[in-house]
Amino acid sequence: MLKRLHISNYALIQKLDISFDEGFSVITGETGAGKSILLGALGFALGDRADTNVLYDKEEKCVVEAEFLLSNNTLQSLFEENDLDFEQECTFRRELTPTKKTRAFINDTPVTLQTMKEIGSQLVDIHSQHDSLLLTNNDFQLSLLDEIAQNADNLSDYKAEYTNWNALKRHLDELKEMAEKNATENDYLKFQFEELDKANLKEGEYAEIEQTLQVMENAEEIKTLLVNANTLLENSDTAILQQINDLCNTLTRLKQLIPSTEGMDERIENLKVELKDIAYDLDRLEGDTQFDEEQMTILQERFDLLNRLMMKHHVADFDALITLRDDLKAKVSAYENIDEEIAKAQRQWQESEKKLSQYAQKLHDKRQKAAKGFADDVTGLVRQLAMPFAVFDIEVKKQGNYSLNGFDHITFLFSANKGMEVNEMSRVASGGELSRLMLSIKSVVSGYNYIPTLIFDEIDTGVSGEVAAKIGNIMSQMGQSLQLLSITHLPQVASKAAHHYFIFKDNDGEKTKSNIKVLDQEERIKEIAKMLSNDKITPEAMKAAEVLLQ
Repeated sequence: MLKRLHISNYALIQKLDISFDEGFSVITGETGAGKSILLGALGFALGDRADTNVLYDKEEKCVVEAEFLLSNNTLQSLFEENDLDFEQECTFRRELTPTKKTRAFINDTPVTLQTMKEIGSQLVDIHSQHDSLLLTNNDFQLSLLDEIAQNADNLSDYKAEYTNWNALKRHLDELKEMAEKNATENDYLKFQFEELDKANLKEGEYAEIEQTLQVMENAEEIKTLLVNANTLLENSDTAILQQINDLCNTLTRLKQLIPSTEGMDERIENLKVELKDIAYDLDRLEGDTQFDEEQMTILQERFDLLNRLMMKHHVADFDALITLRDDLKAKVSAYENIDEEIAKAQRQWQESEKKLSQYAQKLHDKRQKAAKGFADDVTGLVRQLAMPFAVFDIEVKKQGNYSLNGFDHITFLFSANKGMEVNEMSRVASGGELSRLMLSIKSVVSGYNYIPTLIFDEIDTGVSGEVAAKIGNIMSQMGQSLQLLSITHLPQVASKAAHHYFIFKDNDGEKTKSNIKVLDQEERIKEIAKMLSNDKITPEAMKAAEVLLQ
């Protein structure tokens, strides 16, 4: 339930701090005093779109905090999904800076507006005057009936299978379209693949051939360089290795004369070993470097073939040519097995459709079962509101195709007068009748859902007298199962509340401010008397107010 609301620098509200109790409460006040502003601020704290012109003082930031007392542990999983700590006392805070930037927090943790709105929608249901028009919307009617039927899990199963069913249908259609394409295209793809397949392409061969050809083309120069290097190392009178031998002998003798040179001869010996290894490798390379004209011709022809294929197929490198071959192979294989693939896809789609039909039928059955009891309950309440012959009914009709919510089309039907057949609500219900219907529906729904706080913004507009008193009684009964706040201009409704809040405006000489206070019993009598006598309090109005409050 909503425990406290703190507002600063919002519209006509400079600063306001008000606590709320459980049960049925009313909010009254003169037109323009700020009742809708109060709801706007609460909506802002729950993630509604920010009106950047609401700053009371354009130089200060706006802060709205809504504190809730959570007793419903079913919300815990929603908090955990959003990495939020679940606590019995929960605070929603929204800020708007003079630079028109907003920030949102739940229990001091920054959150996105989407998260704030998602969680907030599970805490408070705000019903404005215009929301009664939703009753004529088929999508709203369907969601309302599913709420009554407790179809959330069933609908989730259905939607998951519906997504799978659609995906399988698209795949099947793609395969059929592929099968219907001109056979010439398949022949061309097959020709391209067979050409590349015949070429027997191997990973890495292009780079290997290119390197080998480079060696062969420069074989004479390479051999000359290898011979020269070997000559310098060991095959001449002044060979490096011979000079190294002489140096080793000299250092060995020097070590005997100058002990500090000890170790130098070992270092030179190590160098000699390394140079011998190099000489061996050079000699081996010289022997391996041969100019084989026949082999070079074969490799060159292979290299030219690979280049022609890359150019013909417009690919940048040899790896892309390999990839193209594999892709062509997959396409040709798909064409060759297309009938088998279509049959397989057809079976999968039909199996999914069978499951989808079962899920849709389950939704349909639960909707039909819930519709009867729901319609009877709403009819019973509506008949208490000066429509003794009213009939409310719900038509659950199967369509010929599946949609995101099943195969049902839901229509709310209504008749206000005796002897008249029910018809679509949008065609026969007036604005006042829609308001009474919405109140009755909300009253019935409140017994099914778990939203702890319901707010009515002048849902009782357009009624008076006995009907107003009965509306007050219905709201009072609703207040026994949830926290209900109602903005009203009707004294009959206000008198039925357990708590009465009064919104008023005052003026400090410079600016008009909105404020709110809780009325005690004496103040309630005066306020209801004023509502009864059009702001002029008479003794008769005071007595009537006392009677209403009894």
